[in-house]
Amino acid sequence: MTPDPARPFARPQASGGRITVSLIPAAEDHLRQLQERTNMSKTDLVNRAITSHEFFDAQLRAGHELMVRDSTTGETRIVWLF
Repeated sequence: MTPDPARPFARPQASGGRITVSLIPAAEDHLRQLQERTNMSKTDLVNRAITSHEFFDAQLRAGHELMVRDSTTGETRIVWLF
């Protein structure tokens, strides 16, 4: 199922973990671009990024590969996270 970016995101209630982060310029720019494309808050985007990274890391540690496929050409590429 493809996510619908126009669909509102139901934010779970925060349980209290708070951090302050200094972003490198590229990450700050990417965060701004994501906010513009998704209309999501910085908090929602950071929470999704952490949750996504945890999922990807768990999959890689389990010996799986992460791939992206171009739905037009069918080309598949392996995604490497460092």
